Amino acid sequence: MIDTRTIRSKAALAAAATVLAATATGLAAPAHAHAAVAATPHRVLFDNTKAETAGNADWIISTSQPDPLAQNANPTTEKSWTGALSAWGVALQKTGAYSLKTLPAGSTITYGTGGALDLANFDTFVLPEPNVRLSTAEKTAVLKFVQNGGGLFLISDHTASDRNNDGWDSPKIINDLLTSNGVDNTDPFGFSVDLLNITTDNPRAIGDSTNPVLHGSFGTVSGSILRNGTTFTLKPADNAAVKGLVYRTGYSGNTGAFFVTSTFGSGRVAIWGDSSTIDDGTGQSGNTLYNGWDDPAGTDAALALNATAWLSKAS
Repeated sequence: MIDTRTIRSKAALAAAATVLAATATGLAAPAHAHAAVAATPHRVLFDNTKAETAGNADWIISTSQPDPLAQNANPTTEKSWTGALSAWGVALQKTGAYSLKTLPAGSTITYGTGGALDLANFDTFVLPEPNVRLSTAEKTAVLKFVQNGGGLFLISDHTASDRNNDGWDSPKIINDLLTSNGVDNTDPFGFSVDLLNITTDNPRAIGDSTNPVLHGSFGTVSGSILRNGTTFTLKPADNAAVKGLVYRTGYSGNTGAFFVTSTFGSGRVAIWGDSSTIDDGTGQSGNTLYNGWDDPAGTDAALALNATAWLSKAS
């Protein structure tokens, strides 16, 4: 299979070389060279195949799927698109640097099949509180995607948060992905999800002024909120790249991490311990939603957006 990320990188480098050559010779750079660089947005795919709208969850950027632009091609606020993750999607869309899609319910997560919504066509895959266990083939697809350079954004919720009553909640589903994926079943990312239900806390960020997730183009992260969520145990002996960025009050080191990043192969991974953080308080009628995205006790918007940029290798 041809790696589309490699093709895009080579195209961008070629266009940049054209601009530099033109500058060096005193010639005006051709218009198409600028267009080639600008025409490579960071491609983000949000999952909606794992019951992400079960119960009171509404973890979608738009009800228009796969393309949110079909609902509103020029969104200005979270209400321009319908979904509790619309603020996340709209913020990325407004930069002009991202192309967003949703993998609709009833679809299958794939890698390398040639389909339009195959992971090979994206830079980052967001899995927001999955409530259905990934199939064996889907788990392998996700791990291969990351191993070959993709970014994976996982959002967990607390234990016993099975919204569709199928026996699987997000902590159990994510731990299953990490231990039974057909690529590396020995803790490939260097963390596991704690089976906890922490009622409330305001986790704080570590002091690291050079970290692009904590200090990125979307702002500085001071902390987050935890409203019935969980944490992660870090295992640097399994993957030395694992790093806790935000911690539950009173915790540090390998326990009590609330937001974690890691790498695997040539790809990147981030995981967050509560879906309340990504909820913008808007969405489809009938859901009880809470605006954690703008909660003044945390800086959740900056954290989500900086992490998306880092995963997409935009920072």
